[in-house]
Amino acid sequence: MEDIDRYFCNGISVDNVIFGFDEDRLNVLLIKRGIDPFKGKWALPGALVKPEEHIDTAVARVLKQLTGLEDVYLNQVGTFGAPDRHPDGRVITIAYYSLINIRNYSVTPTSFANQSQWHPIEKVQELAFDHNMILDVCLNNLRKELRNKPIGFNLLPQKFTLTQLQSLYEGILNRKLDKRNFRKKVINMKLLVDLDQYQEGVAHRPAKLYSFDEARYHQLVEEGISFELKESKNSKPIRQASTFSQLSSI
Repeated sequence: MEDIDRYFCNGISVDNVIFGFDEDRLNVLLIKRGIDPFKGKWALPGALVKPEEHIDTAVARVLKQLTGLEDVYLNQVGTFGAPDRHPDGRVITIAYYSLINIRNYSVTPTSFANQSQWHPIEKVQELAFDHNMILDVCLNNLRKELRNKPIGFNLLPQKFTLTQLQSLYEGILNRKLDKRNFRKKVINMKLLVDLDQYQEGVAHRPAKLYSFDEARYHQLVEEGISFELKESKNSKPIRQASTFSQLSSI
């Protein structure tokens, strides 16, 4: 009979991909590891799950310990289990990602994280473990969701312009979108509340301000929605990915 004990000697970890939007740029939160393996390398916030710990509890614990962030909603994306993904032994990791408004959170590194820092997606270099692959999968998942659902409003200020909204989508997709098509699509879905207010203190002509109708969004999700966006003519990537990052475009 095969020795069953060897099936119970694998480690389990969680890794968090936290996306944040700053002006017109999509960022990811990384930590600099202060311990081996990969000491001094940038990595996703992640760690092993304790033997007595529920995975959902571990996700919140790890994020707070390594970055100081709390009450961040995380979506489970997938599992990564290559036998050699961790140099110290077999570790299967469960990956999560979330979108947050950078302005609403203060990042404070603790535990084995020497630094916690936001990195523009296109400037991400070689990360520890297989974290470039995990980041790829989460980014593509985000882009797919963004093309089919009007997500991402939680990355914007409470009051925003249509230009800011389009910049958000272009920053995540890394593509220029057709302005007329985008605005028509968003307005026809009735997801925005016209606040009858305009920007103040700007050098250019003040733009109209809107807010997000969350109740309308949840209604559309239940009914089933499509949010296909048209790219501008001869659209090319706005920014090129870095040498080590294998981030694919859609």
